[in-house]
Amino acid sequence: MDPDQRFRQMMEGSPYKGPVRFTAPSELVDAVKAGIQPYPIPANIKYTYGTAGFRMKAKRLTPNVYSNAGLDHVVFTVGMIACLRSKKRSGSVIGVMITASHNPAEDNGVKLVDPMGEMLESDWEPYATELANTPNEEIVEKYEQMVNELLIDDMRKLHEVAPRVVVARDTRASGPHLLKALLAALDALQVKYTDYGTLTTPQLHYMVRCLNTLNTQYYYGQPVEKGYYEKMAQAWVKVMHGRTNHGHLTVDCANGVGGPKLQELIKYLPKEGQGYIDIRVVNDDVITPESLNHDCGADFVKTRQKAPPSSKAAPLDRCCSLDGDADRIVYYFLDEQKKFHLLDGDRIATLAAVFIGEMARNAGLGDRLKIGVVQTAYANGASTEYIEKVLKLPVICASTGVKHLHAAAHRFDVGVYFEANGHGTVLFSDQAIETIKNAKPQSPGQAHALESLVALVDLINQAVGDAISDMLLSEVALSHKSWTPEDWKNTYIDLPNRLLRVEVEDRTLFTTTDADRKLVTPKGAQEWIEKQAALYVKGRSFARASGTEDAVRVYAEAYTQTEADRLAEKVAEMVKENGRKAK
Repeated sequence: MDPDQRFRQMMEGSPYKGPVRFTAPSELVDAVKAGIQPYPIPANIKYTYGTAGFRMKAKRLTPNVYSNAGLDHVVFTVGMIACLRSKKRSGSVIGVMITASHNPAEDNGVKLVDPMGEMLESDWEPYATELANTPNEEIVEKYEQMVNELLIDDMRKLHEVAPRVVVARDTRASGPHLLKALLAALDALQVKYTDYGTLTTPQLHYMVRCLNTLNTQYYYGQPVEKGYYEKMAQAWVKVMHGRTNHGHLTVDCANGVGGPKLQELIKYLPKEGQGYIDIRVVNDDVITPESLNHDCGADFVKTRQKAPPSSKAAPLDRCCSLDGDADRIVYYFLDEQKKFHLLDGDRIATLAAVFIGEMARNAGLGDRLKIGVVQTAYANGASTEYIEKVLKLPVICASTGVKHLHAAAHRFDVGVYFEANGHGTVLFSDQAIETIKNAKPQSPGQAHALESLVALVDLINQAVGDAISDMLLSEVALSHKSWTPEDWKNTYIDLPNRLLRVEVEDRTLFTTTDADRKLVTPKGAQEWIEKQAALYVKGRSFARASGTEDAVRVYAEAYTQTEADRLAEKVAEMVKENGRKAK
């Protein structure tokens, strides 16, 4: 009796009580083997699925051959995982995004999006890793094993649930080749899919959430590009009622997919009068593939601490930079002496917290909404002190990685989270949204504040960090406060800091606790760091192993730049000494 017969008899009340095990039918075996045949796995390469999914080189070597890093093999296996994940989630739509975000143009990558637009559940990352590292000749057997492990508790999902997947990519030259590998996997497994073409990463997250909430109480929006723009533009107009956006905003789009998508959004925004915003798009060349993230974009500005060389901004002009797939944003400006000033994710988080906190109090909900901020160990200590002592808001320090911040933000009614690199968003709990929408205003001022909060819920892409959405949120907050970039910067003064990358022989020697802020091993290292930090005014330092390479990142801050540099260098020396493999 084959597995399908056993399953049908069980569903019909058969007395058969034996174990049910999936064995791939011959037509599926043949389809998968034929589909993956053009995409062999290279020798001596180990793939790991992390917060950013898979990323590696994808450079074209000849017209039909890409680098032998094996990313096309990996993408094929991700298509198989997407099928399994959709079945596990009862046919919910799963997203697959082909992108390498802020990485150089010759890189590419792929990651999965869960049903509510969030990142793939961490428990599934090992399955994605395992299948990606499986040779072609063993791929069907490995897939069968995963089906039996993941779907054994409900075999009905295997036989009756039709998997659904949506896919998109950024503008990288290798995207079409990788898309072909992905669709080959989906076709082999007879997955129903929609190819959205080129989108920003946040747009795909938005589509996934919209598709899975259609006709429910959690309806999020129309799952088409036009729906994304209309929802955001309508919310912008509502929240800008009674407020004026001054000056102009120059937006560096990293020569990535964010350029054409921002240009499209501008078509939906008011051309004049109420809600008008003067957005000037630069670095939006998606025709020249090698220009992506080259001397521009959020990562360039953050790491180099300077504006893109192409910038023509005048002193005190508001400027911001997106990254290659438009899920990060940082602001910056030149003062009157043409000195560069960065307004990074920490600054955006505090600006959002100021604005939302004031709106809640003005709406009479100050005591009914618990607003909090989530940061990582890399957040500047001055920003944390400002949030806790000036804004009087609680702060949670989460482990590095957006998935950890996103989870921690759910502990608040309104959770604001941003990494210093500019990746973040604001989450409103279901209870918070209900409280805001059902509140009865007692004055025109309260009514205006409530209308602003309702509009903010739609303006902010709560599925994931969205640079375009975060840009509009920042512009609303600046308009509300009538702040210039200099006013924004002067809310607090960053402590001087230094971030070093230290190469080591074995990064696994360094393990941490307390959200990456304290070393567990090597033994005695944490106590040594604390003694060194205590020698400096406002001294703080930590060391954290990289998740992808044999290197440890050392962060230090202190009252002066000289002291921060000295502390970082001392800790870096300790890391070097302790990072050697035992002989």
